[in-house]
Amino acid sequence: MSPGERAGRIRLARAEGVGPIAFRRLLERYGHAEAAIAALPELARAGGRGKAPRVPSAADAAREEAAVAAIGGRLLVQGEPDYPPLLALLADAPPLFAVLGDVSALSARAVALVGARNASVNGSRMAETLAEGVASAGLVVVSGLARGVDAAAHRGALRASAGRTVAAVAGGLDCPYPPEHAGLQAAIAARGAVLSEAPLGTAPQARHFPRRNRVIAGLALGCVVVEAAPRSGSLLTARLAQEAGREIFAVPGSPLDPRARGCNDLLRQGATLTETASDVLDNLPDHPAREGVGRLPLFRRGARGFAEDSPGFERAAPEPDPAPAVMARARADIPDLLDAAPVSVDELIRRCHFPATAVIAVLLELELAGRVETLPGNRVARIADPPHSTFR
Repeated sequence: MSPGERAGRIRLARAEGVGPIAFRRLLERYGHAEAAIAALPELARAGGRGKAPRVPSAADAAREEAAVAAIGGRLLVQGEPDYPPLLALLADAPPLFAVLGDVSALSARAVALVGARNASVNGSRMAETLAEGVASAGLVVVSGLARGVDAAAHRGALRASAGRTVAAVAGGLDCPYPPEHAGLQAAIAARGAVLSEAPLGTAPQARHFPRRNRVIAGLALGCVVVEAAPRSGSLLTARLAQEAGREIFAVPGSPLDPRARGCNDLLRQGATLTETASDVLDNLPDHPAREGVGRLPLFRRGARGFAEDSPGFERAAPEPDPAPAVMARARADIPDLLDAAPVSVDELIRRCHFPATAVIAVLLELELAGRVETLPGNRVARIADPPHSTFR
């Protein structure tokens, strides 16, 4: 990737209204970042936005790179050779993130380990033991630096001789959260890596955590859940991991403990019952006796997510654009099919009777106009009162 294209992708990733899926669709459609940036105003107008989205300048992109470098980190852009190949398989893979520590840890064989923030003593001990065992076997342990099970998982991995761990965080790298984990974050960066999609200075907010969870799921071959209440963030991570084809593991718990209900439900749905690290290691998708994600040629040149300037990379041929009359009907009808409750894009395509290319194009325009939000799991939801809309 040329320096100019890299700078353009940083600008595109930080452009107003451009989320991870929009970023990928824009590059697939226009081929290069600068061409995609030039198309943003017209696409946003087609979606109903009254003025062009804000796009950072080249100087802004250079300043962000310099600020990350000043704290000892680097920016990693989707399409670069060092970009984690498993993460790149996600439809909503991060276009850009900042990393502290060893970037190679992000591409190593890894297991995610997540669970309750208000973990019991036994739950924390279990998480530490599992993480230490997995790390001792040479795998990286991925978690989210939260209180409870996440912190225990990181500490367990660090307890192993030469153990490595990766923390995906919701705020900027210079805003450790929770604050008492600043020392733990530094220790993780020294023995693994810490990464964040958010720009420096970003305080973590509730809406950032689902995006963080899909990164945890995307980096790993399997996801282990230790204590999780129903409708918790840990179960969201497990669901995202399952949708991405990763193996799901769950530690059983007492029916009398509300923190065990989520794990017990996962076991009823077919998750691998987990009591020791061997239960995880023997059932990962890339185990020689299994067919799964790890059997795919993820790490060969030419695999999806590998750098497009690498030998063997082949860009898929673009599908033809829908006819103008079809696009006009799709622009008129699709917004009315959406509401505040998220719906999967696949379900929308099945029900609206428009070509998939038309649906994807309209959703891109609506996202750039701020009228819809793209959520983890390839879902979309309508924004009730979008800013800058000409349809208010």
